[in-house]
Amino acid sequence: MMWTNEPDFFTSRLRRMLTEKKRIVDIGGGLRIVNGKGNRYDPVRAAGLPPLDGVEYIVLDPIPDYGADIVGDIHALPFPDNSQPAIACESILEHVEDPIRAMKEMYRVLEPGGYLYVYVPFLFYYHAEKAYYKDYWRFTKDAVELLFKEFSHVELQRARGPIETLTHLSPLGRVRYTNRIARFFDRAFGKTKSDQVSGYSIFAIK
Repeated sequence: MMWTNEPDFFTSRLRRMLTEKKRIVDIGGGLRIVNGKGNRYDPVRAAGLPPLDGVEYIVLDPIPDYGADIVGDIHALPFPDNSQPAIACESILEHVEDPIRAMKEMYRVLEPGGYLYVYVPFLFYYHAEKAYYKDYWRFTKDAVELLFKEFSHVELQRARGPIETLTHLSPLGRVRYTNRIARFFDRAFGKTKSDQVSGYSIFAIK
């Protein structure tokens, strides 16, 4: 496993997925890169990525209200073994009942050499959505390494250092520029490799 500290980890890895693979399954619609697919759309995030021309972009979600292409369960993905070139699972595993089973399912359906992008939270606020999904889990560094132990190649990126994480969780996080100032202090005090972070971004190859 390789730890990185890249400022644009998400964008660079997703760009790689969209340019090197012709089909991507977005479980839960967490990427938010296509308007009308998933429960939210982020135009700024979408603008930083290449066009989806020639890419089959599929949203899978257990809730039909969110504009999913496939209504399905991450615990029992409706795909054959070794069939999917790329999967994204952004901020989803904390909401599923059995994240270990979900990871095994994603590994099962990925083709050899297939790409997987995942984001999981660690020190992060409670964020269930009533009548839609609950908020069950948080993931330490050890948990992340356990979940991805079967993959042939794994790159990991910490989200926020401890000072920025604390600021983000406090009322100060809503004040303009405070998160940016906190990030400066994380770097100044050498805290960028701390494991007291908001979460982890992971790019893996089967």
